[in-house]
Amino acid sequence: MDTLQVELIVDAQATLGEGPCWDHRSGLLYWVDIKGQRVHILNPQTLEDRTIQLDQMVGAVVPRQSGGVVLALQHGLFLLDLETEQLTLVNAPEKQLQDNRFNDGKCDPAGRFWAGTTSHLEEQPVGSLYCLEADHTVRKMVDGVTVSNGLAWSPDGRTMYYIDSPTQRVVAYDYDIDTGAISGQRTIITIPEGGGFPDGMTIDVEGMLWIAQWDGWQVSRWNPHTGEMLIAIPIPVAQVSSCTFGGPNLDELYITTARVRQSDEALAKQPHAGGIFRVKPGVAGMPAHFFAG
Repeated sequence: MDTLQVELIVDAQATLGEGPCWDHRSGLLYWVDIKGQRVHILNPQTLEDRTIQLDQMVGAVVPRQSGGVVLALQHGLFLLDLETEQLTLVNAPEKQLQDNRFNDGKCDPAGRFWAGTTSHLEEQPVGSLYCLEADHTVRKMVDGVTVSNGLAWSPDGRTMYYIDSPTQRVVAYDYDIDTGAISGQRTIITIPEGGGFPDGMTIDVEGMLWIAQWDGWQVSRWNPHTGEMLIAIPIPVAQVSSCTFGGPNLDELYITTARVRQSDEALAKQPHAGGIFRVKPGVAGMPAHFFAG
């Protein structure tokens, strides 16, 4: 196979770039800088990258079906009006856990917003994965999580995939689209030693998973049915944080990276750490699901 051409499209120098989500209605890429407390809206055609500065860390951004976006923030789940930049609190399921913050989040095929938490130190299993319904009620779906991260749903909507990064595993659940219930947890992928930690994740039309490998210098494609790695695409940054399919044909993989807690010496070897990269991997992805609430 020819070497895939990975291009840097925004040298954003984000502290902790994360959570990319493609809006196929507008052709815009939403992403966040968690530590920079910023939501970014990138137009890949013009390379204009609008930033919205917030007053707390932001783990994930997903467009709403009715306009605006839903956010997983440090202190809860919020709606953001993109015109006024006003935040509205929807639910704060961990307001008593001051040392926790929300991290990655994504919407399921029914328009529910799933988002999980981690402690600031990312060392103890004190996080959980929550499901926000369109009516703004929240359910805790998984607990005992250390660093809640990547989520994806199979093309037929019957399986949910989930990453708790320090476990170095991807787990699968049987998924009920009508109720949002999950059951039958099983490990399907284990990242080998030396491969870093699985972080953000997306899925392609063939049902294969794409995983960003934090401290692994790559994104990789995996078969969730066999646990086998199919492709590894090197990225010139150690902390590869997440990926999503975008572009007019959903055949471009957009990749977020970070530069957090890196020494000057380490950063000298990866001058574009914190940038947004793009590659055409030869397969298309699934369109993102938007929040129904």
